[in-house]
Amino acid sequence: MGKSKILVIDDEPSILNVVTAYLRSEGYDYRTASDGVEGLKAIHAFQPDLVILDVMLPGMDGIEVLSQLRRESNAYVIMLTARSEETDKLVGLSVGADDYLTKPFSLRELMARIKAALRRYQKPTAKVDRKIYSFNQVRIDSGSRKAWVGELEIDLTSLEFDLLVTLAGHHGLVLSRQQLLEKVWGYDYFGDLRVVDVHIGHLRQKMGDQFIETVRGVGYRFEDKEIKDV
Repeated sequence: MGKSKILVIDDEPSILNVVTAYLRSEGYDYRTASDGVEGLKAIHAFQPDLVILDVMLPGMDGIEVLSQLRRESNAYVIMLTARSEETDKLVGLSVGADDYLTKPFSLRELMARIKAALRRYQKPTAKVDRKIYSFNQVRIDSGSRKAWVGELEIDLTSLEFDLLVTLAGHHGLVLSRQQLLEKVWGYDYFGDLRVVDVHIGHLRQKMGDQFIETVRGVGYRFEDKEIKDV
C-alpha cells in the first residue's frame, strides 16, 4: 500500500507549518491549501485519504468546501473550529465531517486522530474474516461493507458502516458514547461526545429510528431480532 495522502486546508501559516512538519517527519504524502477555492481544487487533483479542514477560510468557508467535497469523496474529514464556534461544529458534522478538533489544539491529539482515522480507512482493504449479521429486518455484510433494511440497500459512509457493525455486533447490549468512540473512531476521547450523537442521527435517518435505541444517561443499543450469525 502506498503512502496515505493528507490534505491540510487552513489559512494560518503557523498551523500549516507545524502540521506539515509533522506529516513530513512521519512520511505522509501531503498537500496544503490556504483558502476554500484552492482547497477544492486540491481535493480534485490530489484525491486525499484524509482532509484537515478549517471552518474559517477566506473566499469559501470550510462548511461549503465540505458540502462540495462530500458530493464526490468519502475522504475522512477532521474539521478545525474555534472554541466559540459551537454551531459550526454541529453543522460541520451534519454536512459530513467525521470528527472535529477545537483550536487551539494539541498537535499530539491531532496526530493521534489522524493515525486512528487512517487505520480505519485502510481496514477495508486489509484481509479480514467476512462476517454476515442477519436480523429480522437488517442484514449487514462486513466483507462487501453493505447493509440492507429489508430488500433496500442503505447508502452509508465508511464511518457510519463501522458504527452500525459495532452496534450490531453487540446487539442487545448498551454501548456508551465513550466505548463507541474507542471502537469506531479508534481513540480515547475525553471531552465533547456529540460527534457520536450526530453520526447516530445520520444512521437513524437512513435506516429508521426503530433499530438504534437511546438508553438515557448510558448510550445506545441496537435492537432487531437476530436470525443467524454466520
